Amino acid sequence: QVQLVESGGGLVQAGGSLRLSCAASGMIFTLHAMAWYRQAPGKQRELVAGVTTGGITNYADSVKGRFTISRDNAKNTVYLQMNSLKPEDTAVYYCNAQHRITRLNSWGQGTQVTVSS
Repeated sequence: QVQLVESGGGLVQAGGSLRLSCAASGMIFTLHAMAWYRQAPGKQRELVAGVTTGGITNYADSVKGRFTISRDNAKNTVYLQMNSLKPEDTAVYYCNAQHRITRLNSWGQGTQVTVSS
């Protein structure tokens, strides 16, 4: 059973930084592309950043140059370093794992990020 556990969310002032972590278990980590999504109140869930099994990354335009996604295959963990945070980054951030062959998706429970102005 796949389990994704996020941590690192919290309250930060605009311009500050946070680092989210997502620890995966119950799956072969290296066979999964990993991603971070977010959902703000009243809005649809959106892709923030992703990293393939081969380490290729992609980012939403709104976070390019500010956020960095990375994965540590030895620790079965994916990270999201968030710098220069803005109030519009406020959302619940979800970790996602997608199997590279079956395309089966798994989700974490989410972690709240709140950026005050």
